[in-house]
Amino acid sequence: MQDNEAFVREVHDKGLAYDLPVMSRRRMLATVGGAALLSAPLLTGVTSEAAAAACAAEVDSETAGPYPADGSNGPDVRVLSGIVRSDIRPSFGTSTTVAPGVPLQFSLTVLNAACTPTAGAAIYAWHCDRAGRYSLYSTGVTRENYLRGIQVTNAAGTVTFTSIYPGCYAGRWPHIHFEVYASLAHATSGSGPIRKTSQIALPQDVSQTVYRSATGYAQSVTNLSRITLARDMVFGDDLAATQMASVTGSVSAGYVANLTITV
Repeated sequence: MQDNEAFVREVHDKGLAYDLPVMSRRRMLATVGGAALLSAPLLTGVTSEAAAAACAAEVDSETAGPYPADGSNGPDVRVLSGIVRSDIRPSFGTSTTVAPGVPLQFSLTVLNAACTPTAGAAIYAWHCDRAGRYSLYSTGVTRENYLRGIQVTNAAGTVTFTSIYPGCYAGRWPHIHFEVYASLAHATSGSGPIRKTSQIALPQDVSQTVYRSATGYAQSVTNLSRITLARDMVFGDDLAATQMASVTGSVSAGYVANLTITV
């Protein structure tokens, strides 16, 4: 099997024309891995052997996209003092701008193939703001580094970030990027290695509610109406079988998202 770093190097920022055949290839794999994941025993009462197989279904490797700020395409925010934090809404360093938007607390739990929590791993997470812009790259926010941060998994294998609900920009399903490292030292050294690069998908119904109800998300209403999960260049291969977060909450109170992955 091709390792994560090789896969990401191969598909990094090559666009939809390249991703379509990759999606078709991975769709065949998802027939086994994704189906096993969706038949977890809490939902269907299947055997413990099937549950183990589901847990062992590794989360898909994905492109980091053109705005990672991990040194592979421009700046490397990972090496800056202040990047290790749970609240990623404000910029840090020379700017203290806080990204506005509907509150979102998202947690990622990392398991190994034996379904054991992975403690001490580091997660670098980043996503666009409510207008669909990425800090350090997009026009108007090149001097900001908000909505980026690193956390270390606890004894349960979990990291939690306080953020805002990301917007939906043209051509992509609402999502959050992340990279998994073996340790904090690997994550902040600038040299890695990266164990896994992938993305979290956010549910359609919640996204529609946020975009239609909250200030600042008007363009996301149009953008989401023009994309489906099946047509998304990242999630379309298996409908985000290993990447769809569960989300609860409301626009007024904020949302909580959770995803458990196997790496």
